[in-house]
Amino acid sequence: MVSFVGAAPPPGALDEAAVKVLLDVSGGGLAVLDEAGRFTMLNPAAARILDRPAEELLGRKSPFEPSTPLDGGHVSWPARDGRTRELEYRIAPIPKAGYAVWFSDVTDALEQRERLTAIVRAASSVADLYSLRATLDAVAREVVMTRNISAVQILALDDPEGELRVLGMAGFGDARDFTERLAACRRRGAKVRFLDAYRTRRPIVVPHRKPAIMADPRWEPLHKIMDYPDWDCFVSMPLLVRGRAVGVMNAYYLPGEDPGPGSLAFLEAMAGHAAVAIDTAALLADMRSHERRRLARDLHDAVVQQLFSMRMQAKALRAQLERPDPDLASVGRGADELARLSQTALADLRSLVYELRPLDLAEHGLIDAVRAHAENIQARTGLEIDIQVPEGLDIDAGIDEQEDLYRIVQEALNNVVKHANATEVVIRFDPLAEVAPGGAGAGGGRHGGPGARNNGLVVEISDNGCGHIRRSGGGDAEPGRRSLGLVSMRERAQRWGGRVAAGPRPTGGWTVAVTLPHLRTSLPEPEHELETDPAAGAGEDATRDGAESGR
Repeated sequence: MVSFVGAAPPPGALDEAAVKVLLDVSGGGLAVLDEAGRFTMLNPAAARILDRPAEELLGRKSPFEPSTPLDGGHVSWPARDGRTRELEYRIAPIPKAGYAVWFSDVTDALEQRERLTAIVRAASSVADLYSLRATLDAVAREVVMTRNISAVQILALDDPEGELRVLGMAGFGDARDFTERLAACRRRGAKVRFLDAYRTRRPIVVPHRKPAIMADPRWEPLHKIMDYPDWDCFVSMPLLVRGRAVGVMNAYYLPGEDPGPGSLAFLEAMAGHAAVAIDTAALLADMRSHERRRLARDLHDAVVQQLFSMRMQAKALRAQLERPDPDLASVGRGADELARLSQTALADLRSLVYELRPLDLAEHGLIDAVRAHAENIQARTGLEIDIQVPEGLDIDAGIDEQEDLYRIVQEALNNVVKHANATEVVIRFDPLAEVAPGGAGAGGGRHGGPGARNNGLVVEISDNGCGHIRRSGGGDAEPGRRSLGLVSMRERAQRWGGRVAAGPRPTGGWTVAVTLPHLRTSLPEPEHELETDPAAGAGEDATRDGAESGR
C-alpha cells in the first residue's frame, strides 16, 4: 500500500515502473513479507542493510515480528562478516498480501550514543576523584559497557623500562598478578606492543593479537589471564598530559569488531579522562607533600626554636639557683622570659593544630569556615579582620573546590601574620558578572544589578602592612618562603581553572586576589549593597597587574 502527503494522484498515474523507481531510490530498507513472515520483495537498500543478495533473502524468514506495534521495534541481525547489526523497523499489514516493512541500520548511532554516555559518566567519575584506582576502574567499566570491546586495562608508567602500575581494569577474571606475569613475559623476550604506544605517543592497532599471543611460548605466563576474555584485535591508546605520556589504555576488541575511526576517537576521549585523573592525583600528592614540608618548616622555625630557647633559659636558671648567693631578681626575670617563651610556643602549636584540623565545609560552607578561621587569628594575634560578602551571595561549589579556596585564604592570612606587620586585613568576596542579553555593558565585571547572572568568584585578601619588604641589600625578604606560598596558592587555583595574583596596593599594604571564573555564584534580586564599606578593598589594579614578588 502506498500513501501520499497532499492531493492523491489521478487513477493510473503511478504504474508499476514508477513504484519500482520509488522503492529503488529509497535510502531505507523496504520489504514485503508473506503471511508467514518470509521475504517476498526487497528494495536495493534492504539487501544492502541486511548484507545479503536479494536472491538469497527471498523466501527466507525475516527477523521482523508482525505483531510489533506501529510505532516500531528493534531487532539484531547477523551480518556476513560475523558482526551484529542493530535494526530499527516499522511494520504494517497489507490487506490480503502479508506485511510491509521499513527498516534502517542504527548500529553506528547506538554505538555513538553508548560512547557519549560512557564519556559523560567517565567525566563524572573523574570529577568526583576520591580514589585513583576506584576512578580508573570506573572509567574502564564504562569502556567495556560499549558493545564492541571485551576488556580494558589502564596502566601507568614513568618510562618504558620502569615499574608498571595497573590503575584500572575491567573485563578480565582474576588478574591480580598481571604485572608480575607481564614482567616474566618481558624477561622471556615477548614484544610488548603497548610500549610502542607509550614511546611514540600514538595509538597502536594490532589485528588478530590474541591468536599470536596464545601461540607464542614467550607469553605463556599470561596465557591464563589473556585467554579469559573473548577478544581478537588489540588497541593501545597513550594517556597524554600536556604532550607527555603518563601511561596507556589497552582495549581488547571482540572477534569481528575491528576498531574504526569512531571507536578510536571514543578511546582517545576516554584515555583523556584517565590521563586527567592521573595528573590530578599527582598534583594533589605534590600539594600534600608541600603542605607537610611547610608544616615541618613552621614547626622548626617557630616551636622547635622556642623550645630550644626554653631549654637554654632553664639551664641558665638552674645555674643561677645553684650559686651560694643567687640573684633572685635575675632569676625572676629569667622565669618571666621562660613563661613568655612557653606561651608563644603554645600559641604556635595551637595555630598549627588548627590548620591541620579537618574542615566541616559540607555543613557550614566556605564563608563560615573563613569567618571561624579569622576569629581564631583575631583572638590569637589581635589582628583586625573584616570579611565583606554581598548580602545573599550563594556559592555553588563542591567540597574539594571550597577546601582549596579556603586553604588559599588561610595561606594568605598566614603570610600577613608572619611577615606583614599589619594591623588590619580585609577579605572581600565578589562574584563575577555576566550581563544578560539586552543589559548594558560588557560581561566579566564585578557583580551587576538586576538582570545580571553571576558566574565566577574573586576573593581578595588585602592588608595595611609593610607591603613589599626588602632587605638592606635590596633583595626580597625571605624570597623562598614567599614563592613557596604563592606556588601553593596558584596550584590550588589552577586545579579549578583559576588564577592568583599578588602585589602592593597603591595606598600601602599588599593584596592577594584569587579568581575562579568557572565557580557558580548567584545573588538575590534586586541586588543589595555590601555589608561593609567596599573602599577597604582598594588596590584591585595593583593586585591584577602588580609584581608577583612580595613578602
